[in-house]
Order: sequence, then structure tokens, then C-alpha cells
Amino acid sequence: MTISILARDEKSGTVGGAAMTGNLCVGAWVLRADPTRGITASQGFAPSTLWGEAALSRLGDAPPADVIDDVVKTDAGRAWRQLGALDMQGRGAAFTGARNIAVSDHTVQPGLVICGNLLLDETVVASAADAFVAHSGPFPERLLAALKGALAAGGDSRGTQSAALKIVGPKTPPLDLRVDYGERPLDDLAALLQRTAAPDYAKWLSTLPTAHRPENAPSG
Repeated sequence: MTISILARDEKSGTVGGAAMTGNLCVGAWVLRADPTRGITASQGFAPSTLWGEAALSRLGDAPPADVIDDVVKTDAGRAWRQLGALDMQGRGAAFTGARNIAVSDHTVQPGLVICGNLLLDETVVASAADAFVAHSGPFPERLLAALKGALAAGGDSRGTQSAALKIVGPKTPPLDLRVDYGERPLDDLAALLQRTAAPDYAKWLSTLPTAHRPENAPSG
């Protein structure tokens, strides 16, 4: 149903996530982030947005593995759900319920969490991880490369209808891009990301408040 990647960029100290699915509005359903705590991805056959929000609110107060365990263990429907979490230090954890439609899988590596369900085959999650690690470009492009790697390996068994990208950090304004429906949503998301690099837009972003500089504003 959904493929997501959560990662930390060591150069900038930001964390980010990207996701795509064969359903609508993956950005609204899956990704939650806070520039002081980290990022979560809540998905599955019957995804719980409550899981993503609850885990996010606890990141930074406890290791992600403990956070996920606390969120998951009280939910009688947990077998139908999947949850990934990554804190601002790059510590990650994930849970995949046993009743998610096969193929479902996750991987947790230093600074990286990838989760997937309703996948075409068992190579999709590994292909996403390999594509992220192999890409040497800017952080947002690395996240998209992971999704492209998953898509090349088969991706969602139903095809892809929506895609999203979210990046947060204490010293940068949030980047939150979504394609809620499209025939080629990953291509549309890449085109949208390219537009954010336009000089006028980048200049405007530099005037916005951040967790590190909440008073930031245009000069003059």
C-alpha cells in the first residue's frame, strides 16, 4: 500500500521523509515531523494517524524503539498497521504488523528507516535503501532517489497515485511537498522540488522563522 523512507542528513542536521502509495494523499496520511523531535511514518493496511502523532510527540524523550513499543502495544488493531520513527540524532525503529498484506517489510539502519507494505516483491525495500545510500546529491534528491529505486524494483503492487516529501530541522524552514493524485506522481514531485530551488523562492525561504531563529523576518 505504501513505501516510505525516513532519514537524517548529517551535513545539515535535518531529518526528512518521502513516501508514495497506490492510494490518494500519502503525505497527509503517512508523514509527521517536528524540527526538534524527528519524523514518523504511519502506514499499513489500516493506517493510524494517531500512531504517527503519538510517536512523534515522544521522540527525544526516549529511544525510538521504546517509543514505538509503547505506542503499538496498547492497540488491539496493531497487526494491520506499520510504523517507522527516526529522531533528530538519527536513531530509528520500526514495526510491521503481521496481518499487513504481503509483501510487507521494513529495514532500520543508522540514520535510515524504510517501511513498505503491499509491495510487488521482497526486493523493494532493499532497493530503496540501496538507492538512497548510493546517491551523493542533495538530501531531498536522495530521498526521491530511494522512492525511484523502490519503483524500479516494482514498488506498490497497484501502481502509484500519490507521493510526498517532508524535511524539517532546527535551522531551516520546513519543506513539505505533496502530490495528492497523479498518473506519474513521483515525476510531479521531482518537478515541484526543482521549483523550490528557484532564486526568488529560495530567497523568500531564508526570511522565514525557524526553531533556531523564531524571530527571523525580512530585513529592512
